[in-house]
Amino acid sequence: MLDHILSILIFFPALAGILGFMIDKKSIRAYGIAVGFVEFALSLWLWFAFDSNVSGMQFMENLPLIPSFGINYILGVDGISLFIIILAAFFTMIGIASLTKTKNEKNMIITLLFLQMTMIGVFSALDAIVFYVFWELSLVPMLYIIGAWGGPLRIYASIKFFLYTFAGSLVMLVGMLFMAYFFYQATGTWSFAILDWYRLILPESFQLWLFVAFFFGFAIKVPMFPFHTWLPYAHGQAPTIGSVILAAILLKMGTYAFIRFSLPLFPDASVFFMVPIAVIAIIMIIYTAMVAYAQKDVKQVVAYSSVSHMGVIILGTFALNVEGISGSVFLMIGHGVVSGALFLLVGVIYDRRHTKLMSEFGGLAHVMPRYATIFGIMLMASVGMPLTINFVGEFLSLLGFYEQSHILTLLAGIAIIVGAIYMLSAYKKMFFGNITKDENRELKDVNKRELLALIPLSIITIWLGIYPKPILEPINNSVEAVVQLMHNKSTTVEAKERIPNVSGIVISKTSTREAH
Repeated sequence: MLDHILSILIFFPALAGILGFMIDKKSIRAYGIAVGFVEFALSLWLWFAFDSNVSGMQFMENLPLIPSFGINYILGVDGISLFIIILAAFFTMIGIASLTKTKNEKNMIITLLFLQMTMIGVFSALDAIVFYVFWELSLVPMLYIIGAWGGPLRIYASIKFFLYTFAGSLVMLVGMLFMAYFFYQATGTWSFAILDWYRLILPESFQLWLFVAFFFGFAIKVPMFPFHTWLPYAHGQAPTIGSVILAAILLKMGTYAFIRFSLPLFPDASVFFMVPIAVIAIIMIIYTAMVAYAQKDVKQVVAYSSVSHMGVIILGTFALNVEGISGSVFLMIGHGVVSGALFLLVGVIYDRRHTKLMSEFGGLAHVMPRYATIFGIMLMASVGMPLTINFVGEFLSLLGFYEQSHILTLLAGIAIIVGAIYMLSAYKKMFFGNITKDENRELKDVNKRELLALIPLSIITIWLGIYPKPILEPINNSVEAVVQLMHNKSTTVEAKERIPNVSGIVISKTSTREAH
């Protein structure tokens, strides 16, 4: 079964979603939770069987699709993708479990299961065309979730989300076709296999153009400034579960793709664009933090906060060294846990008051102490408090980029402080002071169903902040392989100097647990 565990993880939710049409409406929630639990258990089994000492791909599957054009169904997982897959399975499970009663609940659960298939497919695919198919398919369920269950501007938000991301994906596809063509010119055979492309060394001039083509697809997905304008609408209009999945998993597709494609394929171009991208990342951190501070809607505060922290992930990614990239991957996981939890917490209060305006609250700590405590933990993690999960990722990301630019790192560090200002300000408005609205005096604290989702997230937030080694070690091993590959492929003097030579690393191409 381990030989095909990635295919099982990808297609089990889709098969369960199809069978879900035959399930009675009264039983669909229990069915969805059961499917989510099985999927999460399978992802944990994947982690248990994963060899942390191997930096190469494991559990590989290879099935010819269109061999004459080099298109094959190739899957594999390493330390970079492993924990994002687990995170996708985890959030789908708790997302279904925490769903409040809504119209067409059956359709919502089935849509979430299909969305889970596409997410895990993206993080498992090692063929560019297969990757692209899953990447594009992920738009459809999210489009439906926002458009069918969103707020008053849901149609506008869903169409804007689709058009932005679809346009970027088309430019990315052009870049993929050119990569396959260059591989054909160099070897005489067609191949869309990403591991085959890793062997290809391109002139710097070609790298620059191809980097830009891939950049548009990935940057819009992150989303990076100035392509971020679709995200506040998507978050603002999406139902709670839509915002949770979008922030926790879907945004990570862009940052993951930078590490899987852009850095190892175009090391010289990555060095060339390092400073401009770092400047954009710092603008993301500062600008969206200032916009978040001006918001009156708590969900928009969390949404803009999410974009701001994605800027730190981008900064770590383009540190182009082991510390920075490992920190960015760890922060992807931390950001997913914390932002997903914050959107769940916003959904809790919205279900009770049907408003997200901070002016409608005040003194909530008096009537909802458990809710205030969990919100406080996640808020501290969001601002990077030591001993919480985000601190580890932010520290490593900044440490990595410090080796490239002291000044830019200092600016980024100062900008992160702004995040603490607006998040603490929002918390003060909602939870402290006297209760000014009579509607808030009888609010019920979080119930058992909500605690079932929020307590595990709180435990993970603190546990991985204190002891990140179980996740950080496998990530670090795979990142070392990526950095060494970049160093070996770099052709310019500046790139050789900027990208360190990771001495002593053994990049294993095979493992006893791989499927051949």
